[in-house]
Parts: sequence; C-alpha cells; structure tokens
Amino acid sequence: MKNILKIGVFAFLSLLLMTSCDPQDSSDYSLGDMPTPDQLDFSATPTTANANIIEFANTSKVKGLAIWELGDGSKAKGQSTKVSYPFKGEYTIVMTLYTTGGSSTITKTITIAKDDMTLLDTPMYNYLTGGASNVNGKTWVFDQYYPGHFGLGPVDLVKPETPNWWSCKAEEKKESSMYTQEFTFTQVGVKFGWKNNGSVYSNDKGRAALAALGYPNSVIPGAGDFDIAYMPKTNFTFALDENAKTITLSDGAFLGHYAGSSKYEIVTLTADVMYVKCRSLTEVGNIWWYRFIPKEKNIKPEIIIPLKAIALSENFELATPKVVFAHEDMGLLVNHNYSNPAPVGINTSSKVFLYQKTSAFYSNIFFTTSGYNFDLTEQNKVTMKVFIPSYNDYDTEFDVAGDWVSNKKLKRQVSVKLQDSSLGGNAYTTQTEIVKADLATDRWIELTFDFSNVSSRQDYNKISIQFGAEGHAAPGIFFLDDFQFKK
Repeated sequence: MKNILKIGVFAFLSLLLMTSCDPQDSSDYSLGDMPTPDQLDFSATPTTANANIIEFANTSKVKGLAIWELGDGSKAKGQSTKVSYPFKGEYTIVMTLYTTGGSSTITKTITIAKDDMTLLDTPMYNYLTGGASNVNGKTWVFDQYYPGHFGLGPVDLVKPETPNWWSCKAEEKKESSMYTQEFTFTQVGVKFGWKNNGSVYSNDKGRAALAALGYPNSVIPGAGDFDIAYMPKTNFTFALDENAKTITLSDGAFLGHYAGSSKYEIVTLTADVMYVKCRSLTEVGNIWWYRFIPKEKNIKPEIIIPLKAIALSENFELATPKVVFAHEDMGLLVNHNYSNPAPVGINTSSKVFLYQKTSAFYSNIFFTTSGYNFDLTEQNKVTMKVFIPSYNDYDTEFDVAGDWVSNKKLKRQVSVKLQDSSLGGNAYTTQTEIVKADLATDRWIELTFDFSNVSSRQDYNKISIQFGAEGHAAPGIFFLDDFQFKK
C-alpha cells in the first residue's frame, strides 16, 4: 500500500512539473472539476491590417491550456494564435481547453468574405507553384536521375530524414509508369493537375487496395511490382499547410505511387527540389519517400569519365593476380595460376592461365576498368601468348544460339574485343573486335591485337578475350600467358 501511495504522489508531482514546464500554461492549477462547454469561449478578431488574418484568443471562465484546430488543416497551442486565410469561405474553429480536472471543447464558424491571394506570396507557396503570376502552374516529376528519389522506411518517432530500409537507385524504376507521372500545382485557385498516361505504380498491397476501389487491371513491368490501370479525375485541388509542413491533395489524388494516402509531409521544399514522405495506409508501419524536380530540370546528367592510359600487365605467376579477369559462362577448371602445359619455345614460364570454354554459347573472360575509360590515343595494343591444344574437338558440329550463327564448330582462334560496359548485354553493339584465326596448335604463339584504327574512341572500358569462337556449344581447353595492354 505504501508503494502504491508513493507512486501516486510521484505521478501527481510529475504531472504538475510537466504542466509548469510549458510557458503557455498557467502555474496555479489545482485539482478541480471537469470544465463544461458553457465555461469556454474564445474571440475571433480580424486584424486592422487585413480582414483575412484572424486573431484568436481564449476568453474562457476557467483557466487551462487551449488547443486549436483552425479549419484549414492547421493546429496551434496557447492562449492566443493568429491565422491567415487566403480563400473565402466558412471555417470551423475548434478550441479544446485542458485543465487539471479534464477537458472540454467548443466550436465556432467564421466567414472569410473574399480571397486574398497576397497571403499566398510566401516562400513555400512560391516554391511549390511558381507564384501567383505563373498562371499555368509549376509541373513536378520524379527526380529519376537522383539516387534516393523513391524509398521506404519505418514509422519512427525519431523521424529519420532519409528512407533507411530501401532507397531507389537512379533510373531504377525506368521500366515502370513512375517516371511518366507529372504533377502541376497552380497557386491561383490552388489547383492540382495530374497527368499519368493511364497507369500508376504500387506494390502488391497497393495493387490489392486499388483493385478494391475499382481498379483491377495491372501488369508487372520490367521494374517489378505493378503498373495499375488508373486514369485520374480532373479538377483536383491541394492544401498547403505551412505550419505543419504538409501538402494534402483532394478527392483521393496521390503522387503517382499508391500507398493509400493523399497527405504528404514536406521534408524539403525549394525552387528546385520537393522531397516529401507519407505514411502508408496499405502497409501499417511503413513510410514512403518521394523526391521531385521541376519538369524542365529533369535532364539526365552528363557524366564525364576521364580517359587514362594505364598499362596492364599480367604473367599469372602469382597466386594473387594484378589484373583480375572476370568470367562469363566459363568452366570449373578455369585457373589463373596453372602450371604451364608446355614450358618450351617462346614461353618457359612456370604458370599460365587455363581457359575452359563450356557448352555455353558465349564463354569469355574480361577485364573492366574502375572510374576511367581507355585512352586509346596513348595505349591501343593488346599482346599475349596463346597455346591452342590439338586434343580439342574441332570437327564436330554443335548446337548454336540461333539461325544467325553459321559456324557450328570449335575454332582454333582467339578474339579480343573492346567494349563499353555501361551498355550491359548490348555492349557488343558498339564493340571493336579483332580475331586471330586458324592458329597453329601445340605450341606457344605470341599475338598482337592492334586497335590503333579506333584510337579516337573514348567509350571503351572493357577488354574481352574469347577462345574458340562464339555462338556455338562446342567446349574446349586453351591457355594464355603474358597478357599486356600497352602503347
């Protein structure tokens, strides 16, 4: 019982301490009766400077802390507050008074007789809309070239400023409807325009929620998740709450990605960036993040990659090579530190590279630079020693990748290709290839691949080496040594 009494006294003292810490609260409260609505009152007085700016003051008969809901989506706390209403209309004002005995609420309606667009001449409105003089409004699109323009994080009391679960890479959602969305905010009339080319983007939870609202048709785009057939309504409006830093869209509108909410919290709003987040209503506990940029500034940045003439040389004598070749569809026998099968003639070194072509159509090894492209004006020759074993099957015809492949046999040859790795699987479309064919078998041969005729090219950053020809399923074993890329 003593412990319970102590806890009760401590709780009461804590309440008084917390109450007294707020400079807007009275410090002479005592436990009392629950306030009643007839004890509450407040005044609403237009300022002499502008009838659309209203001063509210608590005039209740009892003392307490006033909490205000001001009819435009904003809230306030204190014995008085001043609010600007740019648009004519009726606004319902709710004041709740908290005392030590409880709380009570009263409601009044005020009428604003006419619009006053000068009240919208604020940095946030001007950033969002381009200003009252911008009659066509300001159009925003996803900042698709910026890493982190779309992301996911948890609902967190700490309010992190970045999505800490997942962040979208630049252009990661290119194969979806996200980057076709356009959003236009017009200050006069607070109009919101939305152009989406017939689809919106969402995950499975969002897809199911939209299906329940009457939008059942969806496809899986190349970017994953779902593009859902959805044509927005017209004549949307928006509400910008500069105090709470929120944007609320009318009639269920949303910013291209469906999470069930039309209300967005502003993280950053400038003339060039709108970064917002919203609490997902389709996935409890999640917050989605979106970064937008003015449409006319949504330009793919030009990335200038420096040209360098860095000599590459590898003799495969060490367990850890200096030039590391990656493998594509190569066999398990591949070894960059393999005992020389014929240490005679022009190559008596101890170790070489064992190359095993599998039955895959496009086996190869390759080296890709990091942070630079080849300066072929200074460095354009690849040299290497190769050993073509006679024991490979060069006579049998094998399956091929398609009708366009005329050769079905393993070839006594090696090719070197210079490619642009940024093109991915399409790197072959701009490559330069040199083939050394009909090579002698069972002895080391030194080869030079001269790329001086493409020395003006500045887009190459990858060297691909391919034995036996490509496009067929013939397997084979080959060896190379003393690789160099030099002047």
